[in-house]
Amino acid sequence: MKNIPEIFGSLVFNDAVMKARLPKETYRLLRRTMAEGKHLDLSVANVVANAMKDWATENGATHFTHWFQPMTGITAEKHDSFISPTDDGRVIMEFSGKELVRGETDASSFPSCGLRSTFEARGYTAWDPTSYAFIKDGTLCIPTAFCSYGGEALDKKTPLLRSMEAINKRALRVVKLFGNEGSARVTTTVGPEQEYFLIDKKVYEKRPDLIYCGRTLFGAKPPKGQELDDHYFGSIKPRVAAFMKELDEELWKLGVLSKTKHNEGAPAQHELAPIFTTTNIACDHNQLTMELMKNIAKKHDLVCLLHEKPFAGISGSGKHNNWSISTNTGVNLLDPGETPQDNAQFILFLCAVIKAVDDYQDMLRLSVATAGNDHRLGAAEAPPAVVSMFLGDELTAILDSLENDTVYDAKEEVLMRIGVHVLPKFKKDTTDRNRTSPLAFTGNKFEFRMPGASLAVASVNVVLNTAVAKVLEDFADELENAEDFQKALHDLIVRTIREHKRIIFNGNGYDDAWIKEATEVRGLSNLKTTPDALMHYLDPKNVELFTSMKVFSEAEMKSRRDIRMENYCKVMKIEALTMIEMAEKQFIPAMSKYGKLLADTIASKKAVCTTLDCTFEEKTLTRLSELTAVAYEKVCDLKAHMGKLAEMKKDFIGSAFFIKDEIIPCMNALRAAVDEAETICASEYWPVPTYGEILFSVK
Repeated sequence: MKNIPEIFGSLVFNDAVMKARLPKETYRLLRRTMAEGKHLDLSVANVVANAMKDWATENGATHFTHWFQPMTGITAEKHDSFISPTDDGRVIMEFSGKELVRGETDASSFPSCGLRSTFEARGYTAWDPTSYAFIKDGTLCIPTAFCSYGGEALDKKTPLLRSMEAINKRALRVVKLFGNEGSARVTTTVGPEQEYFLIDKKVYEKRPDLIYCGRTLFGAKPPKGQELDDHYFGSIKPRVAAFMKELDEELWKLGVLSKTKHNEGAPAQHELAPIFTTTNIACDHNQLTMELMKNIAKKHDLVCLLHEKPFAGISGSGKHNNWSISTNTGVNLLDPGETPQDNAQFILFLCAVIKAVDDYQDMLRLSVATAGNDHRLGAAEAPPAVVSMFLGDELTAILDSLENDTVYDAKEEVLMRIGVHVLPKFKKDTTDRNRTSPLAFTGNKFEFRMPGASLAVASVNVVLNTAVAKVLEDFADELENAEDFQKALHDLIVRTIREHKRIIFNGNGYDDAWIKEATEVRGLSNLKTTPDALMHYLDPKNVELFTSMKVFSEAEMKSRRDIRMENYCKVMKIEALTMIEMAEKQFIPAMSKYGKLLADTIASKKAVCTTLDCTFEEKTLTRLSELTAVAYEKVCDLKAHMGKLAEMKKDFIGSAFFIKDEIIPCMNALRAAVDEAETICASEYWPVPTYGEILFSVK
């Protein structure tokens, strides 16, 4: 392998490549488009396209594709070759500016829920010059937005770009109030940590539930799970290390800032964390990361599981979204500085985030709502469904002093003294980290811990960007018209703290007492399931938020709610049908077969001698027969429920709540019977690999 600086970004048409290959004026115009969102003339696009094609073919590319992110949550691509025929029967390699900036695909074949009819096929992909093109598997990939013939957003990227523009405009108004005239642009940045499981391909192929659903629908708790905490940050197994090494190298080639890798809390669970970058690029990079994880795992005879809860009773996988906001001059607007109590600009932006989270807690919750994440939120490895913010003792004390108009007693810098002289002394952080908080302040950013591992992080950042943009607009309107800026600023900060401090909680989010306090005393929402959360999508305040910020039209919002309700229904339908199939074809026959063995053994013993002890066989057979009967009964119930669900057809809201209230409890009862049977059946009779065999399959 070459050294890292050499390979990093080697498959990316990045700024260094553009500067080297484009004429100076073309480069200047392209950089202006990237930095300021200015229109790029087609003549300039032609020059860029030709240079991009030459670079791509020199690096082995034969095709190009507009790489986009439809509402499926994954990426999509249609490949076209660079070849163009000549009069003499040969071909030349061509790529025009028109092909670069615009593509066409079948918009009706992607989820739209009313934005496009089946017969309305035309949809467009439009080049996003703010995200660099790259080469993947011999194809030049051009990051693009995806919209319908009527201009409606059919993807994840378009709303994200709109939200970034929304917060840029409003944040600039605020920073200029503090005399920062040199700031020309404000952008949000994100570093999405990615958790995942790696299991052996051979055991994966023997589990239909993993193949169809990405998670196990059955499985008894193994004798050993994560009780000893011996996997977390433990020594990485050679086979996993080889996978991680190749993953790092391929990500680095694509310019992805893969930084940290380690074992996570559960057996077979791991994490990759990148360095933060501009939100749009970070979201693109995370999509690439998930794709490469899956593809590279196969090369090592492994399977990468990105489901939020692949195994019951075992920690699930999240994706911590580290979000901040900065100016083009390099000022992090969420950096408190050495004396945060004296940093009015920081305090105001902090208050903007606090108000945004409190006002739109329902939108933040529904931004992470999926069938998979419903299993994870509120468990011991993820925040609860109640949205709150952790600020730590120092910032909370500063806000308290501002609210009460008292002098903040700044604490002196404290050094960590570990009690061993040879170890170095170092500065102690002013506050601890809180892993139970949905949104925790971690020094100069907020860590949003609610997203699930499989989620496209564009969705959560659209909400964060837009909600904060709306609050900043209100702040700017008030402060720009103030006769006495300092007094108006003071009053605004105090009022915001007083009205929204209910969202701040520095304690244990897993404590039942907190959930009671949050909902009954503070009046915070507790939307436990995806259907419950998605019903708030079209609340008037939420529609007003996104339409006023020009991030979504009301039609786009309705379509997204319906798409996600439909997706929830489809996912749960697949899981229910998979459970029926596995129970009927694998588990109930296995239970019956082992029961027959027990009955035959009892009969054989009695035939030899009527006084022989058959206690084990008789008790086991009795319980197994009971469980077999329950499993069969629940399969019949589940089939009946699925019949009723089929009659509901396109009523996705009704279907989602029917699934939540009727089908899921039936699925849980079926699982309970089969899982108990697993614990009493002889291992050679059990038809699928157990949790123990799966979780410890990678040696």
